[in-house]
Amino acid sequence: MHVKILDERVVERAKARGLDALVYAPHFTRLPEIRERARRFSDDELTIVPARELFTGTWQQRRHVLAVGLSEPVPDFLTLEGTMAELDRQDAAVLVPHPEFLTVSLTRDQIRQYHDQIDAVEVYNPKHWAHHNREAESIAADFEMRPFTSSYAHLHGTVGEAWVEFDERLDSAEKLTTALRDDTERQVFHRGGLGHRLRCGLEFCHLGYENSWSKIDRLFLQGTEATHPNHVAYNGRFDDVTVY
Repeated sequence: MHVKILDERVVERAKARGLDALVYAPHFTRLPEIRERARRFSDDELTIVPARELFTGTWQQRRHVLAVGLSEPVPDFLTLEGTMAELDRQDAAVLVPHPEFLTVSLTRDQIRQYHDQIDAVEVYNPKHWAHHNREAESIAADFEMRPFTSSYAHLHGTVGEAWVEFDERLDSAEKLTTALRDDTERQVFHRGGLGHRLRCGLEFCHLGYENSWSKIDRLFLQGTEATHPNHVAYNGRFDDVTVY
């Protein structure tokens, strides 16, 4: 619940790991493109659910919010307040990935502020160290919020390393969105052993690439990229809540 990459190798590995569905939420990609790629790789064995991990705030103080069940595109780099208001308008399921992790996550205070709108908190992420996972579990418990986990796979080998099991089959984006919003019972699992720890370490190292200055310059300082709030595709609709 969720992956960043999607191709034949991802699908093959997901099926080999016994998964029924993947939430596909790549960085800096507009919703129509995500939907089309999800449709292309979905079949009777594996459902690909399109979603967006939204970057809110400035690059230096960005806060990630995972939205499942969007009906319309939402850009990155809006204020957190503006993002949450738009997700509420669209009645999307709102999830908190990697809470309190480095400088890219919702804090306890922000989770408290939007408690009534948040549907689940991630309690295990391969990019975390053990103390990050303990803190995430503590946050979910303290706020009495449903948990989730994800492989957060930026690398093929991480697909299927962590997963969520629901009590019913959820074979569409609509069913998954409803299950998340309705607090449907679920269990969180992840693999163990040396292989799992190595894959987690590789995912953590991938953060260096994700946060490189060249990527910032390429994506956010020009103002024409696909999920930049000033992109012509958004028609100026978010001008009052953009941070750039």
